[in-house]
Amino acid sequence: MSLAQERMALLERTEAVAAKELAPIAAAGEPGVINRPLLTALAEYGLFDQIFPRGESGWLPTSALDLCLIREGLARHCTEAETALAVQGLGAYPILRAATPEVAWEWLPRIAAGEVAAAFALTEPDAGSDVASLTLQAVPDGDGFRLSGEKAFISNAPDADIYSVFARTTPDAGAKGITAFAVPGASEGLTGERITLVSPHPIGRLRFENVHVPRSHVLGEPDAGMRVAMQTLDLFRPSVGAFAVGMGQAALDAAVTHAASRRAFGRTLRDFQAVSHQLAEIATRLHAARLLVHDAALAYDAGSGRTGHLSAMAKLFATETAQRAVDVAIQTHGARALEHGHLLEHLYREVRAPRIYEGASEIQREIIARHLFRSR
Repeated sequence: MSLAQERMALLERTEAVAAKELAPIAAAGEPGVINRPLLTALAEYGLFDQIFPRGESGWLPTSALDLCLIREGLARHCTEAETALAVQGLGAYPILRAATPEVAWEWLPRIAAGEVAAAFALTEPDAGSDVASLTLQAVPDGDGFRLSGEKAFISNAPDADIYSVFARTTPDAGAKGITAFAVPGASEGLTGERITLVSPHPIGRLRFENVHVPRSHVLGEPDAGMRVAMQTLDLFRPSVGAFAVGMGQAALDAAVTHAASRRAFGRTLRDFQAVSHQLAEIATRLHAARLLVHDAALAYDAGSGRTGHLSAMAKLFATETAQRAVDVAIQTHGARALEHGHLLEHLYREVRAPRIYEGASEIQREIIARHLFRSR
């Protein structure tokens, strides 16, 4: 598969911006806290314009392939910038797709300018992979709803300025009883705390204590919030694979460079098949993963119907390949790769989470299996 010249230019430009401009801003940030100068820089270099394209009469659909190229390019040189862009996109996309014009124009221009931080609030303490079991309650109250309950592992929480929140409006209705809301972070009764993970990035818990949300802030239709969530995840799931490919490529690049120069037993490491053949295997798998990601993204952009199984294949194969790539690169380097601050130590911590969020690997296999047997 070959990419059009303008698509290759987007990838190359993103890599250059990530390495030269964004990486220093990311390094200056505080781990676990929203890096607002980084959001501003992502906007200034036009990367938010790519995922929030605007036409003369409003907001245009986001290209899944462009999103994948940007996420791969950022991940190869600055994972913090990649995560900041992805989280901003996840939080904003339900608003872009399903908000009233008034709510959309209140928030989207500022999100796209990097002036405010957005977040996608779906996961709960007891509702991870089984999102249809969420229990955050939204009870009708006058001209809107009152939200009560908790969310957990929400990127950009508790400091985001606007949340796309998914809450239960009809009890015992499973996925059919969930409604999506745009909830400002400054809403009375909304509090939270940060969570520290093995690879620190802005993430936390949220508590809703009778938080009032006007009816105008419903995203889409009442009880149809799961459709809003799935529209968002269908777009972003292939690009999680692109994030993984970028990290895997960075690990492979580091391993190849090291193997070409490091000497042991009178030879360079590249001369040992035990090393070079493993790197050849990783290169092959990364190429295959990239093709799977692009195939899923192109199918999404073409509007070819149900593409969930393609996205699941891309995310599953790419994230598991990236984990293997980082592991092999560390083995090639030896103990020095585990020193705090080493690129591979950083990637070793970063690469683990994508196999869990936006659907764990086991969920992706289930999606693929269901597609196989759907017509049998």
